[in-house]
Amino acid sequence: MNLVIQASSPFNPAHQKPLVALARGRRAVEIDAHAIRIEDADPAQRPDLDVYCTTHALDYAFVEPGRSLADFGLVTMDMDSTLITIECIDEIADFCGLKAEVSAITEAAMRGEIQDFNESLTRRVALLAGLDANVLGRVYEERLRLSPGAERMLAGAKAAGLKTLLVSGGFTFFTERLKGRLGLDYTRANTLEIVDGKLTGKVVGEIVNADVKARTLLETCKEMGIDPRRAIAMGDGSNDLKMMAAAGLSVAFRAKPVVREAASVAFNFVGLDGLLRLF
Repeated sequence: MNLVIQASSPFNPAHQKPLVALARGRRAVEIDAHAIRIEDADPAQRPDLDVYCTTHALDYAFVEPGRSLADFGLVTMDMDSTLITIECIDEIADFCGLKAEVSAITEAAMRGEIQDFNESLTRRVALLAGLDANVLGRVYEERLRLSPGAERMLAGAKAAGLKTLLVSGGFTFFTERLKGRLGLDYTRANTLEIVDGKLTGKVVGEIVNADVKARTLLETCKEMGIDPRRAIAMGDGSNDLKMMAAAGLSVAFRAKPVVREAASVAFNFVGLDGLLRLF
């Protein structure tokens, strides 16, 4: 296998020799200023590599030689804490003084401690009842930021011919704006009910939970006429696990431990554009 090692800052050449030895690889090749590829690496050395890379804030991934990004047809992303840096519902709650309470539920749900995502979302949204809907626009304008490398990753995926799907347990107010801003092909999220300019504390229609996320990925692949093994799925929370399991390549982005353990690849330090360096 090829072993791709990435750093968020310029890669320190001093790491090259010990990494080749740890991986029992043949040689190291520079990819760019931030990454090297070690050829003929042994995946059995993963535990030792994990210790070394974690200690030195490096991300690593084993990739089959000869694979290219163009082998895939779809990149699917979670929104909150994956494509963007915030959890939108937590920031909305901040405007009614309930951020700490809502954040605690969000964090427990993303770690997998609350098994029923529908219940956790319903509980959180109910706390927003009566809030002026113009708060959504303020969250988007004032607080929403793209994750590092997001635009470069999307540009690279599109250049390789991939379609893009944003599927979120968050809200359509944000996914639709990101769709227009970033030129995304498909989106799926929850719709907040608004009556007389205020949030009612309810969502309209089917809640986008783990099962719906996975189903959306599979339905999109079917619509595109591609095998799900040609899909990439990127996420950070436990409600992304089924979607990630349905894809051919799964990427845990600055994710909860349960997600890092299940994913094909984990990016703990580099940006989303780390995806491009794998191929």
